[in-house]
Amino acid sequence: MSSAKYIIKLCLLGDGAVGKTSLVRRFVFDVFDDKYIQSFGTKVSKKSVTVGDSTMDLMVWDILGQRTQEALHAAYYKGAAGALAVCDFTRPETMRSLKTWVGNFRSVVGDMPVILLGNKSDLSKAFTLDELRSFGSSIGCDVLETSAKTGLNVEAAFASIGRRLLEGAK
Repeated sequence: MSSAKYIIKLCLLGDGAVGKTSLVRRFVFDVFDDKYIQSFGTKVSKKSVTVGDSTMDLMVWDILGQRTQEALHAAYYKGAAGALAVCDFTRPETMRSLKTWVGNFRSVVGDMPVILLGNKSDLSKAFTLDELRSFGSSIGCDVLETSAKTGLNVEAAFASIGRRLLEGAK
């Protein structure tokens, strides 16, 4: 049986400074730098992953976190097969804003898979994983706890969304 190869666009959504760029850097290059670097526009990174007998080139679009740029965001979302929506466990408002991020994303791409990531789990939390799960359930999203710093669940997050995106691509 021959293996299939897919090129899949994945967006990372969420407010500024929640750790989107750090998650991408941990996933693609296995590095972490705690210096904050604001993303402007979008940065695209690629990583090939194998799921079963299929290979996916994940084109990861790290979208700028300023909600004032929503018209620009809509252009970046076009053609995406899914998203990871990231919040910061130390800032509850970043969780609440995911409802808008996910709603805007789905208004452009339709009912594509989105997984919520509660990032910075290595720091003192201002809200619990159970609260994030309840919130995720209310907007139709699965949830994972991550830390770009320690690497906790970073590979698992991308593997999980990768499997869901592959199911949709077949």
